[in-house]
Amino acid sequence: MVDAGRRGFLGGRLRKEAPLRPPWALPEAIFSDRCSRCGDCTGTCPQGILKLDEGGYPIVDFSRGECTFCTACLGACRTGALVRGEMPWRLTPAVSQACLPRSGIECRSCEDACPASAIRFVPRLGGPALPAVDGERCTGCGACVAPCPAAAIALRA
Repeated sequence: MVDAGRRGFLGGRLRKEAPLRPPWALPEAIFSDRCSRCGDCTGTCPQGILKLDEGGYPIVDFSRGECTFCTACLGACRTGALVRGEMPWRLTPAVSQACLPRSGIECRSCEDACPASAIRFVPRLGGPALPAVDGERCTGCGACVAPCPAAAIALRA
């Protein structure tokens, strides 16, 4: 995903958005300094959602499944790049225009997959109900991402 900030856009420079790191990752600058790129966290994730990026750092891939916040990655990290805090991260789903109900096709796969019941569908006249995310209930687990047949959901910080 590309973040075109006003300065970067006007100056012709585009910068990449920070990658999604494992739960409880420190801020990017500190994380990338502390992470040894050993891959221990990726190998221990029971959900298989952690993988290594081109640079060898762990990233989350919600197309593989959801995060259950089991803390296995946290326990495997020996360098202190992952440190348990109150919240593992603050992510919320963003639903794009590719969402099937926006095209008049009934679909509720994200609602069915959400363990926190944070996605509900709001009725509308002349078409299927549209998804609405309750930010207070959403844990950012990513359970809604993989089941979406239109790949219309992405988690954002």
